[in-house]
Amino acid sequence: MERTYTITGMTCNGCVASVQGKLGQVDGVENVAIDLDRGEGRLKMKHDIPLDSLSEVLPSKYTISANDTMTSEAKDAKEISKWRQLKPLFLIFTYLFGAAFLLNFKAWNIQNAMMDFMGLFYVVFSFFKFLDLKGFPESFKMYDPLAKVIPAYGWVYPFLELALGLCFLMRFQVTLALWITILVLGITTIGVTKTLLDKKSIRCACLGTALNLPMTEATLIENTIMLVMAIWMLF
Repeated sequence: MERTYTITGMTCNGCVASVQGKLGQVDGVENVAIDLDRGEGRLKMKHDIPLDSLSEVLPSKYTISANDTMTSEAKDAKEISKWRQLKPLFLIFTYLFGAAFLLNFKAWNIQNAMMDFMGLFYVVFSFFKFLDLKGFPESFKMYDPLAKVIPAYGWVYPFLELALGLCFLMRFQVTLALWITILVLGITTIGVTKTLLDKKSIRCACLGTALNLPMTEATLIENTIMLVMAIWMLF
């Protein structure tokens, strides 16, 4: 018998080899075929194997779920799991909005508040990428068009984010920083949109690889907020 599973957390061929090896060791599994682009694994088995048995052999960075028609209860559980994974992202955004407001509430200026938010956004998000500077480029090129063509761009990107953050916070070359923001996030947004339309199950690298965040509409909204702010301040 054969079954197809959705596997998240895979970012490169090394991940594919690791998942394939771990699942292949499960008693009853005869063959494992992994599709990295689709985030799927097709298992040929001697008999039906409980999902828990497959999940427990995989490292914590990977999650596996049945790719069959799900009951409404299973769908609800999957949505809850997704929101739990995205909780750190929403908490960070809440803190950033709060910090930008508190820095400007005495002498409120919306443009200054936006620059503070964008500066803090870049600095905080670059911090998470620096936690695993070696692993970030592999995850990033899974969906960023420029990083796919120029691998070195993935290595430079965290430094670029940090530089942009400091420009906004120090009010240094703000116009140039806004144009770079539109260019960089515009390219990334194209890749995110294509990934969502193709319904690929991959990891979002917006917070590096330290946190296992799935690529969802939240990533698109995050980029859109920054793009709207940059365009508003320019024009």
